[in-house]
Amino acid sequence: MSEIEDYKNKLFFEPKNGYDRLESGERLALESYCEDYKAFLTASKTERLAVRECVRLAEERGFVPFSAGMELKAGDKVYRVNRGKAIYLAVIGKKPLAEGCGIAGAHVDSPRLDLKPRPLYEDGEMALLKTHYYGGIKKYQWVTIPLELHGVVALKSGETVDVSIGAEPDDPKLVITDLLPHLSADQYKKSVRDFVPAENLNIVAGSVPYTGEGGDRVKLAVMSLLNDRYGITEEDFLSAELEAVPSYDAVDIGLDRSFIGGYGHDDRVCAYAELRAMLDIENPERTAVCILADKEEIGSEGTSGMQSLAFERFIDELCDTQGAKRRDCFANSLCISADVCNAFDPTWPEVSEKRNSAMVNYGVTLCKYTGHGGKSGTNDADAETVAALRRIFDGAGVVWQTAELGKVDQGGGGTIAMYMSRRDIATIDAGVPVLSMHAPFEVVGKLDCYMTYKGIRAMYENY
Repeated sequence: MSEIEDYKNKLFFEPKNGYDRLESGERLALESYCEDYKAFLTASKTERLAVRECVRLAEERGFVPFSAGMELKAGDKVYRVNRGKAIYLAVIGKKPLAEGCGIAGAHVDSPRLDLKPRPLYEDGEMALLKTHYYGGIKKYQWVTIPLELHGVVALKSGETVDVSIGAEPDDPKLVITDLLPHLSADQYKKSVRDFVPAENLNIVAGSVPYTGEGGDRVKLAVMSLLNDRYGITEEDFLSAELEAVPSYDAVDIGLDRSFIGGYGHDDRVCAYAELRAMLDIENPERTAVCILADKEEIGSEGTSGMQSLAFERFIDELCDTQGAKRRDCFANSLCISADVCNAFDPTWPEVSEKRNSAMVNYGVTLCKYTGHGGKSGTNDADAETVAALRRIFDGAGVVWQTAELGKVDQGGGGTIAMYMSRRDIATIDAGVPVLSMHAPFEVVGKLDCYMTYKGIRAMYENY
């Protein structure tokens, strides 16, 4: 090697494909982790289902529900569910909480179609369900695909009824219809945004009329089926949370099986990485905290979103067990806002600036900032926080990269990072690059999934 090439290697930085950097035997661990993640994703198609699956897995590993006043010692494992749609977990560290926590925060909600408060109607002797889309979607992607319906109906009696249609092998699926090409002359003139109007995202629910005379007999027949199965009436829709989601199991993609395809990678791929890291650690130096929040796709609002004070309450009550103050805990903590980013797509290169794009198979991606042009609506992590993650990741053999969210002024988006940093917590975004983000069927690289888990675990164990 020439002197100048040696000098280039010393001074230049050139990222490398993660498969060329795997440690001996790590490929088997990667594949095993991804099989477990696929099972989690298939079981967690809504935020409520994800939280239930998290509780099941956590309790298998010795986690117990946390309540104010509990006596805790180093190594204890606790969790708290927030209204069935978010969850916080902690493994108590050896150091006092006043010296801070290692925190990772993701979200378990994903773009979907919610049923309206009065969804069921009949037209053309068909029963249909009206929807209101949740989060940023391309509406045309949601027609002519199999759908499932999940959620809860809260009755006036105080009882809550779980609803699940389409998940079991013998269950019927649901669908939204589209125009045939032969009659789409006017539709073709519309912009992509208006190609499928939001009010046309109506789910086909049935067509067989109830026996007898009169109007709305198909609606009655469908309502009768729901009443027989769940004991609900039409009025009960007013206090229901019912979500239509794609009926896809997580599967391997590619001839080499290097990708995972499924619904809800954003952001359950990072949520699982956090959870699994939390389940796998023992006796960390600082208390490790896992946040799986709701409502990120619509601004982290509401009692189960990251802007809620429910997280403060959880930390307050943990701190009370040691006589610590939350403000000291937060000021000395480090947080990974574990959220996905866009992967460079060679089919659509024009929206990315390749030198600063996340590449599939290049590992967990650090995003110093997200937001929109001019860095509005973002956390913009300081240099010291970036350096801290570089040190932790390199020390643990984590394959990682850096990226920003597409070209400047091309678009943008946000995460929970700015809500964490608002609490005086040093925060940075890090997560898995995703192809076809927010589509009903997203794609991620297996190596990136595993390295996100490995990176979060390294932060829990080494901060």
